[in-house]
Amino acid sequence: MEDGDFYTRNFEEGTEDRLILNMGPQHPSTHGVLRVVLELDGEYVMRAEPVLGYVHRMHEKMGEIKQWHQYLPNMGRVDYLHALAWNEAYCQAVEKLADMELPRRAQVIRVIASELNRITSHLLWWGAYLLDLGAFTPIMYGFEDRERIMDLLQKVTGSRLTYCYYRFGGVSHDFPNELIPETREILNILRERLPMFKALVTDNVILRKRVEDIGIIDDSMCLRYGASGPVLRGSGVACDVRRSDPYSVYPELDFEVPAYGGKDAFARYLVRMDEIEQSIRIVEQALDMLPGCDDGHIMKKAPKPGFKPPTGEAYGCVEGGRGRIGVYVASDGTNTPYRVKLRAPSFSNLSLFAECASGVLLADAVSILGSLDLVIPEIDR
Repeated sequence: MEDGDFYTRNFEEGTEDRLILNMGPQHPSTHGVLRVVLELDGEYVMRAEPVLGYVHRMHEKMGEIKQWHQYLPNMGRVDYLHALAWNEAYCQAVEKLADMELPRRAQVIRVIASELNRITSHLLWWGAYLLDLGAFTPIMYGFEDRERIMDLLQKVTGSRLTYCYYRFGGVSHDFPNELIPETREILNILRERLPMFKALVTDNVILRKRVEDIGIIDDSMCLRYGASGPVLRGSGVACDVRRSDPYSVYPELDFEVPAYGGKDAFARYLVRMDEIEQSIRIVEQALDMLPGCDDGHIMKKAPKPGFKPPTGEAYGCVEGGRGRIGVYVASDGTNTPYRVKLRAPSFSNLSLFAECASGVLLADAVSILGSLDLVIPEIDR
């Protein structure tokens, strides 16, 4: 629907008193980047339309005018909260295209870095979601733990947020064995804090009233819109790319795929909290592997400037903090991609909001929107 249609269309008989309201981009729960046009009947949402024109960043077209390696920094801007997952997806696609072999040490390092980044993503979501619902204290705890991990990742990657750490065939810097004890200490601190998070927030009756039986999303709705990640697992479907289409060293690791059948905002909340614990388990196991990979190789052969992969196409797919990430690349044998296509989970997850929010209270629409964990610059289709 065009913006003008929403405002100028004739109301049906008996609906003349309905109000058209912009929620965002200034509304606190849209964080300054998303606009949703609502049609309200009193306090109830009759219709909700996300306006995607506010958020498209043209990342795909930028990929088609840059050399292969020049596009790497864009991945940190598509999803600035789980940038390393996008690093992995793009590198994976190019590595398949060029038939590159990845050293085992680089694979283990990628798992460590990506899972640490997943934890920071979920911690920020946790704090920001509760802030949207009116609770200020949790975001301070979440950011305290997040900062510890970001300090560590900065030492490893050289960046603090929009990481560009992976390279075709490996990573740019080694993960020093001397940082293993520090990493374990950070993980132990976070594990000890999780029971406090549960007592402070998860078991809090105020939170329960705002999220239980709110925003029902069943598996059929997920299928229709292509929803994935915690949104899908909150509908009871234990689907995770790390298990269903495994990559790197994930098949060697022991971890669970959290899923809850509640189908509401609380189920999606529980999935993400459990995923923090599972990511801790994954990183600890990968840290155990790291010394055994101490052959010094983080990249077998770095591509030269002007790298030209063979003609063909390839698809990289990984599990990001918000769901299934896909990067399709096509090469015509030149040093510039012929085509780049991004599969961003936030696009699909946001698309179902219109149906999910129909008929709910305006306050509950805020709760539903936050439970989807959208990163808006990621929107690209």
